[in-house]
Amino acid sequence: MASRRTTPAAAAPAENLSHPRIQRALRSTKRLVACYVGLSVGTLAAVIVLRDQHDIVTGAVWVRTSIVVAASLLMASFAAGTARGHSRSYLRLRLSSAAMVAAIAVIVALPGTFPAWLRAEQAVCGLLLLGVVLAVNGKRMRSAFAR
Repeated sequence: MASRRTTPAAAAPAENLSHPRIQRALRSTKRLVACYVGLSVGTLAAVIVLRDQHDIVTGAVWVRTSIVVAASLLMASFAAGTARGHSRSYLRLRLSSAAMVAAIAVIVALPGTFPAWLRAEQAVCGLLLLGVVLAVNGKRMRSAFAR
């Protein structure tokens, strides 16, 4: 019976990640994502507390805040993997942060879909994630994870 060999997940060489600018970018990324998680979870908690106020907590608010919490937790996982040098986590972090910024921009721009308070919260989330996008797409970070 032939055994099946699996290759370990691609990782950035440790020396690529040891540069002070890369370390600073990774710390900033983890902090920004942690703030995003905290804000998202806090918003869902507020939605739960205010659930009987149907003028400010609509069905769309429930759906959006739940999705954002799940996405923020995934992004935290990607940021942690990136900090450990996992190339796939880095790619997922780059793609998901950019996609979330685009989605948030649409949500903030569309009038009437969500209450103003949620659009304001999403704008803050978008700014946090814009910081992530800028940090993980920098030239040094991209070269650290280049194949």
